[in-house]
Amino acid sequence: MSAEAIPLEEAVKTNTHRRKVSIGLPAASSAGERRFPLTPEGAAMLAERGFELRMEQGAAQCIHFSDEAYRRAGAKITNRAEAFGCDIVLHLPAISEADAILIKKGAVLLSLMHSESQRPAALRQLLRRHIIAIALDLITDADDLQPFADILREVDGRAAMAMASALLADNVHGKGILLGGVAGIVPCEVTIIGSGIAARSAARSALGLGATVRMFDNDVYRLRSALHELGQANVIGSALHPRVLANALRTADVVIATPIRYPFELGAEVVDEMKRGVIAFDLAECQERSFFPGLACIDLAMATPADCGPGDAVRTCFINAGSAVPRTAAMALSTTLLTLFDDILECDGMTNALKFNNGLRRAAYTFLGKAVNPDIARLVDERCMDINLFLNFS
Repeated sequence: MSAEAIPLEEAVKTNTHRRKVSIGLPAASSAGERRFPLTPEGAAMLAERGFELRMEQGAAQCIHFSDEAYRRAGAKITNRAEAFGCDIVLHLPAISEADAILIKKGAVLLSLMHSESQRPAALRQLLRRHIIAIALDLITDADDLQPFADILREVDGRAAMAMASALLADNVHGKGILLGGVAGIVPCEVTIIGSGIAARSAARSALGLGATVRMFDNDVYRLRSALHELGQANVIGSALHPRVLANALRTADVVIATPIRYPFELGAEVVDEMKRGVIAFDLAECQERSFFPGLACIDLAMATPADCGPGDAVRTCFINAGSAVPRTAAMALSTTLLTLFDDILECDGMTNALKFNNGLRRAAYTFLGKAVNPDIARLVDERCMDINLFLNFS
């Protein structure tokens, strides 16, 4: 009796290849932005996660990394159009109209908000091209903290004190003095307005250098938290009483203004009474209006070493402190970006990530042809739409 043939299962080859998501790294188009979002180490880790990176030639010169370093990390060095033509574009400054046209339809743009620098014509291009634009500095995590904004504030605070110390110690352009720490010598006085992350970082650096630190804020609860963190024996804290603040400003060698929760303006008459040669830093996130009226402002994103030298002004205000240390900012941003891209991978795409991640969803400012941020909607003269309405039906 012959054996009956029994049909067996046969493995069928299936195509499991998925197209890699491309990330574009164009050079910053704004002279007011020296920071770059990704180091070669960060690029290598994204490449290991399966992303395809395309960087514009020379884009990382601002942080003193060569194209070859990124090429070894797995990035493709290309032209500007190809860098902007990726699925996800990382470009920190506000986009220009010419660059907005280069972004392919339906792509994702990751930038900083820069609401004062946004151009209506460029925003309208993003809307026409159905770009999903997300402001990194508006992203919040599960604890309602802002990881990108907070790390940049910390860099700003540290950078401001490092620069202030160097400028004071310069025996040609500055006073040739140390902030403090020498026995028998009265230390310099540092007055800090605000008590958030930037203020605490600046205070911590100033204390480490031996300076006397005074901190003012009109949010007493946040001020109490800052003093507890820094040590109340080390920092002199006060509410923003105008007379007390004015007295502190008259004797301060360094003044650092940081973002505060409740608006406060310094009068020109108070600024005029500040010490000759005082070094001021305005760390406000919107630079449309200086906290120090009447002072000559130096934008560190565009300044040359000569700009920080002697001039006609006896008092100087510096802005964009983080741009003085762009590589540190790049390293900090790279670490935070890896977490964001892990979330995107876990959700299998940006649209799903927006659905499931409330903190990411709140940071979107254009979504598939609609303005979903009130400030952006006002700039393009359109009604602000609720992004949840679109996500619920997509």
